[in-house]
Order: sequence, then structure tokens, then C-alpha cells
Amino acid sequence: MQTMRTIEWRDGTLATLDQTKLPNENLILEMRECEEVAFAIKEMKMRGAPLIGVAAAYGLALTAYHSKAKTREDLIRQIEASAKILIETRPTAVNLFWAVERILRKARGTTGDAETVTRVVVNEAQRMADEDVEANLKIGEHGAELINDKDVILTHCNAGSLATVDHGTALGIVRTAWAQGKKIAVIATETRPKLQGARLTAYELKRDGIPVSLITDNMVGYVMSRRLINEVVVGADRIVRDAVINKIGTYSLAVLAHEHNIPFYVAAPKSTFDLVHTSKDAIIEKRNADEVTYIGSQRIAPMGVKVLNPAFDITPIKYVSGIICETGVLSKTKLEKLATASKHG
Repeated sequence: MQTMRTIEWRDGTLATLDQTKLPNENLILEMRECEEVAFAIKEMKMRGAPLIGVAAAYGLALTAYHSKAKTREDLIRQIEASAKILIETRPTAVNLFWAVERILRKARGTTGDAETVTRVVVNEAQRMADEDVEANLKIGEHGAELINDKDVILTHCNAGSLATVDHGTALGIVRTAWAQGKKIAVIATETRPKLQGARLTAYELKRDGIPVSLITDNMVGYVMSRRLINEVVVGADRIVRDAVINKIGTYSLAVLAHEHNIPFYVAAPKSTFDLVHTSKDAIIEKRNADEVTYIGSQRIAPMGVKVLNPAFDITPIKYVSGIICETGVLSKTKLEKLATASKHG
């Protein structure tokens, strides 16, 4: 298992792996300014909804830590300016907005001088990182109850330790089941166009000694029709009242799983829940055409071809067998009750 968290606060420096370099190079990014954090999020050097939420919190902590502001009011204005930069990086994952709002509320609600506000902001960011680890461990425990010995689990994109502070959501369940002695295996989709499954999920599972086979995205129907898997477990970037928003391709997996009567589970902490909104409110991030027309530095499509490159898609709740969060496994009915409470709360 890994010896360091995916992201670490080091007395005014934020350290994380540059995920665009994996699996070929383990390059540690060291950031001292919020703008560097924003750039790393936008360029997917850090990715995964839980991770970028905590990274955003730490980005605001960097602003406070290195600020020369003399007054509480000036410091809060600087934090608010950094918050605007962060929320413009990626529009879909709700954890980012949740984290920024939580830090802003804490800063604005703190009395005392600028030094006091700084201390509170840094401590809150560190608390959020610890909470993410704890939530993921609980997700692993709840999810592992759904996994049987000798099961083969299909997963999509990367919802492992690299997408969180540590342990992971979907892969956290795999890790916990494996630690319990269950002789399981994973089939990972490559996850075009950024290849998070091939580069990151396969890397994590190989590192941890968990059996993994890699397939291209268009092999999923074959794998399911041959009954080569027992369940699908994926992560989520936003869970709204009527749908799960996750990496592009998730919807296709869910429909195929439904057709083949294969359980389809979503693993995510409650910081990913956005139950006051529906799928109609979702903003789907559109990314650069080069991600599709190139693999690495090699162009694979003719010059001038039009490209559609949505980063996420929307899976209706009716296709989801259960949502595994830190408090347990939520059925559609339980999620509806939570959504009603959020709406009236």
C-alpha cells in the first residue's frame, strides 16, 4: 500500500503526484500558490472529485498562509479572490464548489486577526483531508460487503487513491475486499480519451498486487455478454436527485449492466452529493479536441476534423443498484428521502 497520501500539506507547500506523468514517471509537484493549484486541477495533474475538492481547500490555505495581509478583512478578500480562480477550473465535480464554500464560511465566520483566520483555514483544510480518508475507509467497508470471494469487478476511469486523499472510493472497496482475504480480480476499462483506466487504475492495482486485466472501452459489451464480471463499481463526480454524473462512458456501462442483469454500484462520499439539483441543472465540461485527436504526442486523426469531447455523462438513477457512501449503501428510495430532506432543509 502507498506510504504517502496523494496530497500532503508541508508547512506552506502542497505536494502531490503529477498524474499526467503516470505510470512512467513519479513526479512530485510542489505548489506554494493557489494559482499553481488551480492550474494543476485544470490540466488534470490532479483529478478525481474528492481529491480536487481537498486540493481546492488547500489552495485557499496556501493563499492565507503566504498572505502579507495586515487585517482580517484584507485576508478574507484575498481568499475570496483565490476562490474565484479555483471555481473556474472545472465545472462538473461538485466537491470543488463544496470545499471552496466550506473554507469561505469558516474564514468569514472567524473573529480575530489575520493570523487567527490563517490558522483556522489551514486547520480546516487539513481536517477536510482527514475526513476524506475516513469516508473512503468507511465506503470500503460498506462496499466490501457486496463483494463475494472470487468475484470479478469491472471499473471505469480511476476512482482509487489517486482520485482521493487516500484509499479510494470504487478501488477503496476493492482494496478492502482484498485485505479481507477475498480472492477477487478487476477488469479496468482504458477510459478514453485521457486513459485514466490504463494509466492510473492499472498502475494502482499492479502496485498493490491486486489482479487486474485491461480492456478497451468498446469491449465492455463482450465482457458482460460472456459473464466475465460479477458487478460494476464506479466512482462519481456529482450525484444529483435523479442521476449520477461521472466520467464519459459510465452511462453506456450502466445500460449494458442493466441489460445483462449485472449489479451497477456507484461509490462516492457525501461531499459528492448535490441533491438540491437534478440532471437538467448539470454543466458537462467540454474539453480540448487535442485529447481526442492525439494520444500523447502522436496525432491519430486528420487535421481539421471536428471533435466532440464531453468529459462526463449522465446516468439515470434507475440504472444504479446502489450508491455506496460513508454511511452505508443507499437505494433509490433512500436517496429520494435524502433529496427531499435536502430540498426542504
